Amino acid sequence: MNPNQVIIEVKSKLEHATDHFRQELGKIRTGRAHPGMLDGIQIEVYGQAMPLKAVAGVIAPEAQLLQVTPFDPSNLQAISEAIRNDQSLGLNPADDGRVVRIQIPPLTQESRTAMVKIVGQKVEEALITARQVRHDAFRRGDQAEKDKEIGKDERLRFEKQIDELLAAQKQETEALAKAKEQEILTI
Repeated sequence: MNPNQVIIEVKSKLEHATDHFRQELGKIRTGRAHPGMLDGIQIEVYGQAMPLKAVAGVIAPEAQLLQVTPFDPSNLQAISEAIRNDQSLGLNPADDGRVVRIQIPPLTQESRTAMVKIVGQKVEEALITARQVRHDAFRRGDQAEKDKEIGKDERLRFEKQIDELLAAQKQETEALAKAKEQEILTI
């Protein structure tokens, strides 16, 4: 085992976990319309499921409105149905034959609190992933020491570097979560 190689792998995995966390935060509603809200929508067109981005353009012309413009107007109904059928969004799209308009209802205090709880769950998921990466790296370090590939001092130095990477990732995750909570709670 090459400790430097393992540290590079750990850093890469932690960055990937943080990027995934950012994407998950982008899907959480904040009371303002943003095109990322519809990223998880799959549309049944041409006999297969495709992501919304592949069949339509999504913009937010106003703070409380999303506008979806299909690349092929024949897909308008399928797009409208897919958005309506996604219960996690709770949106009611309306189409005028050319575009789908989605009025974003303002969040109530109760729904804002629920959104903050979801952010907390996403934080915990990201931290669990980071701890798993740390655990795997520590196990590899222990095995390398047992196999006499590295000494105890080198393993301890390796573990300290892993812990520092983990602390930095945790700090970044918590900062992102705090910013998202602020965004949700701002009326």
